[in-house]
Amino acid sequence: MQALQIFAGPKARASISRNGLQPGDICTIPAAAGGPKGLLLGALDRFLFGHWLQGSSQPIDLVGASIGAWRMSTACLNDPVTAFERLEQDYIRQHYELAPGQKRPTAEFVSETFGKNLQAFYGGRVSEVLNHPRYRLHIVTSRGRHLLAREHGVRTPLGYLGAFLTNTVHRRAMGAWLERVVFSSAGATLPFGTQDYRTRQVTLSEANFNPALQASCSIPFVLQAVHNIPGAPPGAYWDGGITDYHLHLNYPAAQAAIKSEATQAMDTGAGGQNGIVLYPHFQKNVVPGWLDKSLKWRHGATHHLDTMLLLAPSPEWVQTLPNGKLPDRQDFTHYGNDLAGRVKAWTTACSASAQLVDEFAAWLERPDPARIMPL
Repeated sequence: MQALQIFAGPKARASISRNGLQPGDICTIPAAAGGPKGLLLGALDRFLFGHWLQGSSQPIDLVGASIGAWRMSTACLNDPVTAFERLEQDYIRQHYELAPGQKRPTAEFVSETFGKNLQAFYGGRVSEVLNHPRYRLHIVTSRGRHLLAREHGVRTPLGYLGAFLTNTVHRRAMGAWLERVVFSSAGATLPFGTQDYRTRQVTLSEANFNPALQASCSIPFVLQAVHNIPGAPPGAYWDGGITDYHLHLNYPAAQAAIKSEATQAMDTGAGGQNGIVLYPHFQKNVVPGWLDKSLKWRHGATHHLDTMLLLAPSPEWVQTLPNGKLPDRQDFTHYGNDLAGRVKAWTTACSASAQLVDEFAAWLERPDPARIMPL
């Protein structure tokens, strides 16, 4: 059984059909929100950043929300293979002890514990992330507006209800409640267009890196919001997946702006800034926002994904994993205080994901276009 499925937008598929795929062809790598589901991508992360991309020298934009922001920040550390191994182990073994009769830990406790874990993980190494010679990091967060400008026991649930109802009518209208705020490496322009949704960009610094990353991972009601991040507009910041769950962003818009000044375009075989958006993902669908999960009509591909090559585990292979599914946040409740049981299940799934790397590496040796399915 093949574990890996390969999908591509029409422009990416045409380029690969003509020229194959080289590490120098990659311009952007997105990394989705999705909690423990992202664990299945650890082996691919180690292969891509620790080996394959070492064969190129072009700058690459790394765009992440929630666990995706943690993954892409880790890619910017020295010795990324060791760093990704630690991320995997730290994530698998995170544990929030429950009192008798307690179904879930408090948001305050989870936020405090997670914040300490991030401090330990990046302690003394933030400069490596901010000053990577090739990778330009973009951490996506969601900033509350109006009722959601400050976290509050009554106002916050009402604000998210308003966001949900507004988003159902039109995704862009949700900008009245929440805006996309992207914390980017100094001097980096956004690698996607922003006409789709209310957006701000803030420069990453030593002072705001940890708060921004924690905010990007702060699921509403599971963790507390992060307030008043240094260098950013005041207010409450939550999980970047709320506005951009799977980063269904307008990548061609930014590429078109670069092409207008470039001497060589992607369709003549150029890579780098004019190249392919490589997306290791845990499913085929690229869902725009967290509140769109139940809105199936928003799960299809658009022209925003025309230059994308997406790698995802096949649903049939996923069924062979423990519990017949990807690791997910429900496992924290399912296993409760049975840390050993959850660690075993997640570790088994992560070990199995090595098959994804083996199949992708084999395909790179001979990138057969017939293997690529329409995105």
